[in-house]
Amino acid sequence: MWSPFSLLSLAALLIPSQALYFYIDGSTQKCFFEELPKDTLVVGTFSATQWNDQSRAYGTNPDMGIFITVDEVFDNDHRVVSQRGSHTGKFTFSAADSGLHRLCFTPTNVPATTGLLFSGSSAGGIKFDLDLAIGETSAIESSDKDKLGEVVQKVRDLNARLLDIRREQIFQREREAEFRDQSEAVNGRVVRWTLIQLAVLGVTCAWQLSYLRAFFIKQKVV
Repeated sequence: MWSPFSLLSLAALLIPSQALYFYIDGSTQKCFFEELPKDTLVVGTFSATQWNDQSRAYGTNPDMGIFITVDEVFDNDHRVVSQRGSHTGKFTFSAADSGLHRLCFTPTNVPATTGLLFSGSSAGGIKFDLDLAIGETSAIESSDKDKLGEVVQKVRDLNARLLDIRREQIFQREREAEFRDQSEAVNGRVVRWTLIQLAVLGVTCAWQLSYLRAFFIKQKVV
């Protein structure tokens, strides 16, 4: 049997993007039902606080965890989300087919405490704040817009760096080609100069041999 507060919370969930809060008794499971069209993206952001008797207020318990499940009621309770996390976080899923979905939240590592409202009436020991964004026209786009802009900017920066690297590589190849041409020119001049030196040395040796031969012949005759 749904209580009036649960029905009110369910009505709030039917809005494409709606923030709400509700109370949970200790580790009791709290569930909602949502009719979703096919391929509908759902992003939920949540935060849970625990009643503190000393401060007489709800506060953060770092040891508290939240177990989140999403089941497709129309498909024999096929589970599409089973997530364990801290007292605050985010969950995302996409409806694979149209039908009724059950979203359940279960606090873990918490005692069975009871809190108080400002009116003095008792409430659950866990206060659960939930913000659901449903569909492409909901708050999903606005919540992820900054992150998408950062990713786009990083991609642009990466492309610019790649272009710089490519230009540097082209410059280095041009420098290497220029250095290779200069080296080949220098090597060509060295080879030519070596050949010239060998030719001069050959001519000099031939002249000296001819001179010595003529000298020895003349001395013999004399």
